[in-house]
Amino acid sequence: METIPSFTIDHERLLRGIYVSRRDAVGGDIVTTFDVRMKEPNREPTLHQGALHTIEHLAATYLRNDPQWRDSIIYWGPMGCLTGCYLLMRGKLQPTDILPLLQRCFSFIADYSGEIPGAAPRDCGNYLLHDLPMARFEAKKYLNEVLLQMTDRNMTYPD
Repeated sequence: METIPSFTIDHERLLRGIYVSRRDAVGGDIVTTFDVRMKEPNREPTLHQGALHTIEHLAATYLRNDPQWRDSIIYWGPMGCLTGCYLLMRGKLQPTDILPLLQRCFSFIADYSGEIPGAAPRDCGNYLLHDLPMARFEAKKYLNEVLLQMTDRNMTYPD
């Protein structure tokens, strides 16, 4: 079986950041998949499942309500390895195009208080698996240490 491209990235050198994972032609559109990497793989603890689940709910809600980008958002969801999320967007985009959007999104999560959107038994398949305090902590950490300090090294996969 052919190895998929995301398994060829050197995860031992991958930094936290925003990367273009792939681009696909879908109908008449280009869909860009972003690797929103919040943790350095295999070098720091992964995101706690409850925190990541809460980040998923808050980010998906924020992104799909952003006035500028709402019609370009296709999907936001966690990586199985618990080191970040995937963001699929309509258009041939670069990390620099969406950096302000993700800065606003993670600022929203870092400051969020109140009920978690979609976190009721009727709305969520695992409504008890949420951790807002840790989601806020992780969002603030990623915002301050990565999104507000972004360099080319955090937007280009290692060779």
